[in-house]
Amino acid sequence: MPRPAPDGNEGAAADTGGAAPHRSANSTPGPRTADAVADSVRAGILSGELAPGTALREEELSAAHGVSRHTARTALATLTAERLATAEPYRGVRVSLLDDDALIALQQLRCALETEALRIVRERGIRPPGIDAALGDLATAEAAGDWLATLDAHARVHLALVDASGSPRIAEEYRRLDGEMRLLLTHVRPAYAPGALTQEHRAYVEHALQDPERVVRAHLEHSTRAIIDGRRG
Repeated sequence: MPRPAPDGNEGAAADTGGAAPHRSANSTPGPRTADAVADSVRAGILSGELAPGTALREEELSAAHGVSRHTARTALATLTAERLATAEPYRGVRVSLLDDDALIALQQLRCALETEALRIVRERGIRPPGIDAALGDLATAEAAGDWLATLDAHARVHLALVDASGSPRIAEEYRRLDGEMRLLLTHVRPAYAPGALTQEHRAYVEHALQDPERVVRAHLEHSTRAIIDGRRG
């Protein structure tokens, strides 16, 4: 995983007689360094390098990335807020598992939000702006074998559908699920051959715009079943 530059005052007093050097306007402040650490760990989680249940320890992140434990703690708080990590008493922070119950609950909420959004889109009689570009990006990312770009493009496909409803509240609530949705797709990744995700979503978009109540539910039930069957298999 990439290693961000040290943050805070680590090494700040070197060659200055103990006085902290002047910070230029372009110096990277602590919060931005915490974001870089969170980005690195997030990439490890979503690539599958960090498996569900893997412990994420402040002291190890601090040593690996050359940052303070406070910065590592801030990065972990970011990942916990995104639900990519879970903090538990006496167990610390671990990569989220998304067990069967959590998976089903997430998909039920997605179904409610996306179905209502697409029902509104159907009533408006429009084709969601940006949907074809998002599908094109998904195809490009899959063809390149770039999994993180595939996750980004997949998110844009679903967000284009939701945003087209013109409902800020639905869009806001849907975006809160982004981290968990990316984690879910990483779990279902073994069920898809190269290019299959794009093919499935092209068909999904066309059919969901016509019959959202049936098609959204079927689409999400398919991915849920693929994950659960994969775990049991």
